[in-house]
Amino acid sequence: MTQAPTLLEILSAPGFFIGAALLFGLVIGSFLNVVIHRLPRIMEREWQQECAEYRGETLPAPDAPFNLAVPRSHCPQCGHLIPALENIPLVSYCVLRGKCKACRTPIGLRYPLIEAAASLFAGAAAWHFGFGLTAIAAMVLLWTLLALAMIDADTQLLPDRVTLPLLWLGLLVNLFGLLVPLADAVIGAMAGYLFLWSVYWLFRLATGKEGMGYGDFKLLAALGAWLGWTMLPVIVLLSSLVGAIVGGALIALARRGRQIPLPFGPYLAAAGVIALFFGNDLVRLYLNSVF
Repeated sequence: MTQAPTLLEILSAPGFFIGAALLFGLVIGSFLNVVIHRLPRIMEREWQQECAEYRGETLPAPDAPFNLAVPRSHCPQCGHLIPALENIPLVSYCVLRGKCKACRTPIGLRYPLIEAAASLFAGAAAWHFGFGLTAIAAMVLLWTLLALAMIDADTQLLPDRVTLPLLWLGLLVNLFGLLVPLADAVIGAMAGYLFLWSVYWLFRLATGKEGMGYGDFKLLAALGAWLGWTMLPVIVLLSSLVGAIVGGALIALARRGRQIPLPFGPYLAAAGVIALFFGNDLVRLYLNSVF
């Protein structure tokens, strides 16, 4: 008689783990849509309050609380509250044919795309790293990078309340050596920040202009904390290459003027994703081609 599989054996089965990761990624993607949309607005309200206090003014109290939990999701056009059955990741978008059920206003395609991306990231991490804490840690990194990339693309902001916890979490993850040794993570965090900080000041001294924001320093430091200092050259080169290609394409298509700054965060995030999955392979390929 064969013994029935234990719960741990079921959970750790590759097919089950990857499938569960894909489904859970959809749920996280739905939450990321809320974070991407609301966090910059929450920060703007806080800045307005701080500026008013600095000037000795009193702002009128808000009509209702506004945070990541309230108000409930609703249609921005007609105010229709979105119940749970209309908020199932991907499924509801398809059933509603991409439109609000009440007023038929089109729902932005970015919402299901972010849900799908979060799901695919989770599935890829589960497949690449296998069952365990390393895969779960990688999912958290990927989801956070996705949120940061979208926030920066929308607002040219990389919030400290996201980048700094990401940095410390990377050091905590590697305290147990899940991705790289702790020493590599600490050096990566320091080198990542100092490298872009140096580039920033050299560019500013040479041109009198600011080439990037401090959020970019902190994001590269966070990537160094997660992936180690050896991945920093890969991340910098990849982000610069992708940024040059995308920026050149936007200028060529006349969708963005040369004087309009491009957010660098999405390219750093994209390079971090590539380095997480393929960084070691890229380093080995380069070394083999050189030596």
